Amino acid sequence: MRRLILVYNRRSANFWRVERSVLAQVRELKGWAVGKFEVADTDVDDNAGRLAKVLADGDLVIAAGGDATATIVVNAAMLTKAQDVRVGVLGYGNFNDTARCFGDLKLEEVLKGETQEVWPLECRVNGEHWRYGMCYFTVGMFAEACAVFDHPRTRKHLQKRRKKHMTFSLLVLAQWWFRQRKRHFLPEFSLGNSSDEYIASKGESDYMAVNGVSVAKIMRGRKWFLQDSYFLSTTGALTKFFALVGFMLKSMLRRVPGTESDLDRIIFAKPAKVMLQAEGEYQKKSDVKVIEVQKAAKPLLVVMK
Repeated sequence: MRRLILVYNRRSANFWRVERSVLAQVRELKGWAVGKFEVADTDVDDNAGRLAKVLADGDLVIAAGGDATATIVVNAAMLTKAQDVRVGVLGYGNFNDTARCFGDLKLEEVLKGETQEVWPLECRVNGEHWRYGMCYFTVGMFAEACAVFDHPRTRKHLQKRRKKHMTFSLLVLAQWWFRQRKRHFLPEFSLGNSSDEYIASKGESDYMAVNGVSVAKIMRGRKWFLQDSYFLSTTGALTKFFALVGFMLKSMLRRVPGTESDLDRIIFAKPAKVMLQAEGEYQKKSDVKVIEVQKAAKPLLVVMK
């Protein structure tokens, strides 16, 4: 009998939809051995590590939630020792960037769909693996902004505003930016590629690597996740009003501005304390000397259109 592992988070703002639309259907499935993995109130890495240990050869593991839940599933599937694990993503979050990459499928489409090899990004800090990300990584201001959504008051509002998540989220981010825009988010660093060509960067607030079709739903990317080498790389001084406006307009109307890269190596002039994030899941790191981003060494099997 085929085995399905459903991953969900009861604390998410949209769990009421998951419970009504997914859990109810899963209970009625025939021909599947269904297991459930509830996301614990710890962090991405703990949850991904625990999930990786319970996966078995040939499992179909489905994320039913937002990008945080999808990130847990992607990392677990990349870390597991099990073979031929397939991933499905059902978007029930605020932005659903990962689900949008794969066609924004419904449960029945994931159960019947074909798999395809895709290539997540991998981020290493000081030479050690940190995390896999299907859609994007950021370092600096954008990464720190993610912490806004973990404030108890913000989470409570999101749970109440069931149909107005995007409007409320953008308003919260705008208010945070106006309060924080004079901060210095990234210390001096140099950005290099696989050819060891380095560009010194001063006064910039953000680094971003984009691998998917969207960032935070409104910024456009492309399907770099379908290839094993290139992704989009960009930096910007986004604490400056006109720089931020220009960057956002280009990102929303055309594509996130930047250049294709097969390896980004960020080297800080002095060991730094910086915030990193993948798909909205952030972590502050101390004594950071080098951050490297490139495609993962192996592909992931994903159900997609």
